[in-house]
Amino acid sequence: MLKGIPSILPPELLKIMMEMGHGDTLVIGDGNFPAAACAKRLVRCDGHGVVPVLEAVLQLFPLDTPDSKPACVMQVQDPTAPRPTIWRAFQSAIAVHEPSKETLFEIERFAFYEEAKKAYAVVATGETAIYANLILKKGVIA
Repeated sequence: MLKGIPSILPPELLKIMMEMGHGDTLVIGDGNFPAAACAKRLVRCDGHGVVPVLEAVLQLFPLDTPDSKPACVMQVQDPTAPRPTIWRAFQSAIAVHEPSKETLFEIERFAFYEEAKKAYAVVATGETAIYANLILKKGVIA
């Protein structure tokens, strides 16, 4: 055990986050996300929701600058549908750890999948909310 490390983060995810460099991306996917099909490196966090995983990751993981789109979500296909309520929880979690980076950028669904395939790693969760997928871009420690 280590002090200060969120217990929700498995050792393999800690190792992956340490290996990642500036500009590398990490996907946190909901239970419907095709994580295994997209992942170069897959970390399973079944039984956990995206928000608790995101909150734990952000304790250790710096986000890139806002102009590089540090946090992206999958765009809702129906343009008349409301934004998913879970996105507010994403924004709140980001605001706690990265106050200057509250904006979520939307990526069209199939473009999101293509970006996910390029990601350094994908974290699969058991999240049941729809459109609860994120791509985080790693920044630097200033």
